[in-house]
Amino acid sequence: MAAEPPLELDLAGIDWSSTLKRTRRLAAGVPVVLAAFGVAMAASSTPRPEIDRRAEAVRTLTKGDLGARGLAAITSRMDPSQLALALRHDPGERQPALYGLTPGWESLTLAGRPTLEFGATGLDAMKLNAATPNASQYLRVAAPFVFKPATAEDRRRALRCLTQGVYYEAALEPTAGQEAVAQVILNRVRDPNYANTICGVVFEGAERTTGCQFSFTCDGALGQAPVGWAWERAKRVAERALAGHVSAAVGTATHYHADYVHPWWSPTLNKLTQIGAHIFYRWKGVYGEPAAFSQRYSGREPLIDEARFSRPRIQIATAAEAEKALAEVAANGEGAMRTVEINGQTRVVGVASLGGRRQPSPAEIAAINQRLSDFEAPAPAAAAPVVVVAPGVTPMEVEEVGRPGS
Repeated sequence: MAAEPPLELDLAGIDWSSTLKRTRRLAAGVPVVLAAFGVAMAASSTPRPEIDRRAEAVRTLTKGDLGARGLAAITSRMDPSQLALALRHDPGERQPALYGLTPGWESLTLAGRPTLEFGATGLDAMKLNAATPNASQYLRVAAPFVFKPATAEDRRRALRCLTQGVYYEAALEPTAGQEAVAQVILNRVRDPNYANTICGVVFEGAERTTGCQFSFTCDGALGQAPVGWAWERAKRVAERALAGHVSAAVGTATHYHADYVHPWWSPTLNKLTQIGAHIFYRWKGVYGEPAAFSQRYSGREPLIDEARFSRPRIQIATAAEAEKALAEVAANGEGAMRTVEINGQTRVVGVASLGGRRQPSPAEIAAINQRLSDFEAPAPAAAAPVVVVAPGVTPMEVEEVGRPGS
């Protein structure tokens, strides 16, 4: 079989000029093709943006319905704190978020709980407190309290004063809230700005006209016998604190207040957290750092005259004065106010007179007692009806059944 002749290219017949132009056009398009291919690959490998995933989740949850039914489907998955935050940032919301409180909670007491602090109260205070962010970055865990009383009597006094502080300030708070109150008291003992004893801190200001640090030391609360089980609970918290237990949730906090008041000093401190109904604060700057709590515990507790501090130094207006003041404020459409006097200094925080009711006169009391007596007296028995029986008729007891109502 004869071999085939080699293939010969006719290079002389090629139009080199047109071939070169086509090659240049193809070469210029190659980067575009590669770029498009790279973009497609990147799009397929890059995670979807967060906003896309969120929109997809909302679409799936609401099934495309952004009306009342769709919004209800979204809010039903929120916990109370998430729902409160959403309501707070809703520009169209005009109703207060009560955070699960019993409706009407703000009017359960006369003019609110009396306070010696100036500032907003009630629902406005709760809004201001909720709008203040927690400065949790300043939370520092305090060192355990070194409790070295000089004598057994000093130990007894310290334990009683700390128990009183926990009981009268936070008897119905959760255990964490009671531990936080005890921590604040012990932090103050080590703070050079306060007394260096536990009883000294608890009863500080109770003798001054500027007011007490803890309201129960001057409002007569000590005159009420404590509830047994609640006292024992507070005592256990105090014993643990004196044994070295630390409330890490509040750290070096030296101040707190109830969430329904907004005292003037709260913006001057670092808000740390809220436990139960109390919001806790620490000093700003180096004064709130653990190193600033350098004061040593004295070990010798002062003797507290509890009988003296059990007498309330708040003088409430008489019945006639309160009745007149209530009539005046009602006519003006204002809230009722009460005038209190503490060591000669008068402050207006509301008006009260045994529930705000006028005292009845002796004649009215006698009339009321007579009506009660008449009501309780047994009614005279009714005479039996006389039944006339016709001759030859035997009387029988008849029970009426199914008689239509008149």
